[in-house]
Amino acid sequence: MINFFDTGIEFLKGVGPQKSALLKEELNISTFGDLLLHYPFRYEDRTKYYNISELHEDMPNVQIKGRLGNFKQAGPPRRKRLVAKFQDDSGEIELIWFKGGQWVIKKLIPGHEYLVFGKPNRYGNKINIAHPEIDVITEGQKEDKYLQPVYSTTEKLQSGYLGSKNIAKLQRNLLDKAFNHIKENLNQNLLQSLGLMSRNQAIINVHFPSDEITLKKARFRMKFEELFFIQLKLLSLKSDRELEFKGKIFNSASLVTRFYEQHLPFELTNAQKNVVKEIYKDMRSGKQMNRLLQGDVGSGKTIVAFLAMLLAIDCKTQTALMAPTEILAIQHYNGLKVFAGNVGLKIALLTGSTKQSERKLLLKELRNGRLNILVGTHALIEDKVNFANLGLAVIDEQHRFGVSQRSSLWNKNKEDIYPHVLVMTATPIPRTLAMALYGDLDISVIDEMPKGRKPIKTTHRFDSNRLKVWGFIKDQIRLGRQVYIVYPLIEESEKMDLKDLMDGYESIQRSFPGLPVSILHGRMKSETKEFEMNRFLKGETKIMVATTVIEVGVDVSNASVMIIENAERFGLAQLHQLRGRVGRGADQSYCILMTGYKLSEDSKIRIETMVRTNNGFEIADVDLQLRGPGDLMGTQQSGLLELTIADLRKDGKILQVAREQAICVLQEDPLLAKSENQIMKKYLKRQQQAPVIFSYVG
Repeated sequence: MINFFDTGIEFLKGVGPQKSALLKEELNISTFGDLLLHYPFRYEDRTKYYNISELHEDMPNVQIKGRLGNFKQAGPPRRKRLVAKFQDDSGEIELIWFKGGQWVIKKLIPGHEYLVFGKPNRYGNKINIAHPEIDVITEGQKEDKYLQPVYSTTEKLQSGYLGSKNIAKLQRNLLDKAFNHIKENLNQNLLQSLGLMSRNQAIINVHFPSDEITLKKARFRMKFEELFFIQLKLLSLKSDRELEFKGKIFNSASLVTRFYEQHLPFELTNAQKNVVKEIYKDMRSGKQMNRLLQGDVGSGKTIVAFLAMLLAIDCKTQTALMAPTEILAIQHYNGLKVFAGNVGLKIALLTGSTKQSERKLLLKELRNGRLNILVGTHALIEDKVNFANLGLAVIDEQHRFGVSQRSSLWNKNKEDIYPHVLVMTATPIPRTLAMALYGDLDISVIDEMPKGRKPIKTTHRFDSNRLKVWGFIKDQIRLGRQVYIVYPLIEESEKMDLKDLMDGYESIQRSFPGLPVSILHGRMKSETKEFEMNRFLKGETKIMVATTVIEVGVDVSNASVMIIENAERFGLAQLHQLRGRVGRGADQSYCILMTGYKLSEDSKIRIETMVRTNNGFEIADVDLQLRGPGDLMGTQQSGLLELTIADLRKDGKILQVAREQAICVLQEDPLLAKSENQIMKKYLKRQQQAPVIFSYVG
């Protein structure tokens, strides 16, 4: 028997084949369940009536009641407008229609009482309402006060009689039929302890609330439910994995102690020490570690990863570090090679560019256990790459890898004990997004920069200040420093007035005659990129003109100035990553954001945020507010979190409550086996099979 909510939308009264095709095409609404999930994005307040004398132009849409006076069509033939007088006991205003007046005029009767809804505007000394909704008040009609839902629609839908009001009518038709089919999916304990509205009442009141208080309760209920089941699913996965996947127990730490006491090049920050303790606790637990390590650019994630590697190697296992790009893999290899050499460990690099003869020897040493650390790109997950005994897999910038790529690394052992997994990212993830996306991972944060590191000074300069900026660059180069200048494009764009990379390169050569300049962009061959980067790294060139290809690249401690052209064209996360290319040495570093005078509101916020703070997590929170979770996650992750009513930008507190409740439920009943939790177990199972939230019956 077909589920009520899986019924095709064409079978709803008022839809039919043509409208159902439009709803499918424009809003992806195919079933009754899809329509109920199409929630209003705002509400118009029909709970209050205003007197005409109270109206002013700063008010939103208002509702007034009064009598229609005389009306006339005015203006030249092609630009005729309809103007009607409207009054109540407190005053008079004009109602104006600039188009469609020939249709409106048919329902206007002077002297009759009407209900008018619209936005007050000022024209000269008078208030008017343009294109108002106007309905005649019939005798005996009761005064309805309510919040009217406003649904997202499109021009195509509106022309097919599926505007917001039409969609609201369809929702009413559907809710009349659906009420008894909407089943509860939370246990009684949760409903009572949180004082939640019942599910069917909540759905009705999200679409058609009687007042603000009822709406708030209904929306809280539906947001909590959505976030609760995401957390329940993630935490169940974590619980299942901990039961199913055993981890190697690493108790010996003599290698760690030797490196820590004799070779550690600097004092760890308290944040690093705390993270190391969390990792060591996981690796000694007998359960497979799955930990996400967040830390800003330059916060010292690599040394933490190396200390974790030492613990694994001390217990006769191998370790791997996988990076998303060759440049980043080489950077990790060069950094770890020094540490590994101090304690006599063998380390190798494997990328797509590794020569066949080197690869053959490397793979042999990996199989027989002589190789302790393997650093590489996704080449690590190729079938021919076999470890003798992999104890720890470190994955850097994990959001650039798919789930299957990560799990391929886990499955490199032939025995049933899986390697521990440490996932690292230099892209700070807002706490709410981390909870919602990576709730099945344990999360560690390095939120403290190493001592002695001077904060990067960030300033904003308009193009008119370019000569002063060029003078500053010359001063810095005279002091022996190096400079990055980043452009958003490679070639000229007719659509966007941007500084073109090649044009900029030529301009810089003219402005700094005789000064060697490097250039780097994504269309260059790997060997050319490496040649240019090495010239800059060795100090043979003083200026690096580049696109965002240097966002994740080789560290040049002598580079102390980052100039970002057309900074308004970059996202906040990208600006922060680019800024992180400087400030790697002991000298004071600078980031200069160059823009034109015309800036959007969002661009102003991004620039102001960059100038105000170096804190990556604060920047990530602002980025979340501006862009929303979908854009932040990128294409790899965006499908993982399709929310219908909750908004991670605003609902962090609800998410926290949902996570705490999910933890409590699973602590008492890890398998949801108790009778009172069957309702949630069935819903969760049904939800995993079909993501439509209403597809669970009874």
